[in-house]
Amino acid sequence: MKGVPRGPRVFSADLHVHTALSPCAETEMNPLNIVGLCLDYGIDLVAVTDHNTAGNVRAVMECARGTAVTVWPGMEVQTKEEVHLVVLGDNLEAVLKWEALITSRLPDIPNRPELFGEQLLFDKEGRVTGVFPRQLLNSVDLSVDEVRTQAERMGLICYPAHIDRPAYSYVSNLGFLPPPGDFDLVEVSAGTPLGEVKRRFPSLEGRGIVVSSDAHRLTDLGPARTRLLLARPILGEFAAAIAGRGGRNVEPVH
Repeated sequence: MKGVPRGPRVFSADLHVHTALSPCAETEMNPLNIVGLCLDYGIDLVAVTDHNTAGNVRAVMECARGTAVTVWPGMEVQTKEEVHLVVLGDNLEAVLKWEALITSRLPDIPNRPELFGEQLLFDKEGRVTGVFPRQLLNSVDLSVDEVRTQAERMGLICYPAHIDRPAYSYVSNLGFLPPPGDFDLVEVSAGTPLGEVKRRFPSLEGRGIVVSSDAHRLTDLGPARTRLLLARPILGEFAAAIAGRGGRNVEPVH
């Protein structure tokens, strides 16, 4: 009936995917290939999270327009402590404002493609339109707490990336899991068995977990390992799912 709120339904989600704007990603990671594989694998919701930039988000969103794939704009930020945090929105303009902040705190060092790889910008058809000149594989001049606080202030969702990894993770670099009061959600790599992570970190019990591909090449993409119970694929619904409100939920696939 008209006016009756819809209940939550399952969205298959991969909330950490790179394009070839990330210098460590393969050139094949362009909008057409990413959206095409999401359709092939039945991924309903994908987040574009390049290192310290949102420069290809618009192109992927435009590529996905009219398809069954929803694209969330986002970023993988490297903090002062060399900890990787995922920052997500569902509004391009909000994430572009976030990008302006991060760019202002990123060291002004030219990229060296012969060492770090090209940083390619695309249009929605997957054509290269340029390169990002500043080296993106650097730490910004913001701490973990500053990134989290600024993201929350701007209405974005922020959480630690790949906590199970031996480098660039909250645990590897700071030596402990973040307090639940700081982060109610954490990310685990798709290649690590979830049971193994829970055995290593018993204090994860009761905390929200997403399992993401962190795809840097097309072979990293596959069936989504996280199910989101949402009424609509919007950030407010995701926040409710993290909190477990109103039947919304975040369900990692074991």
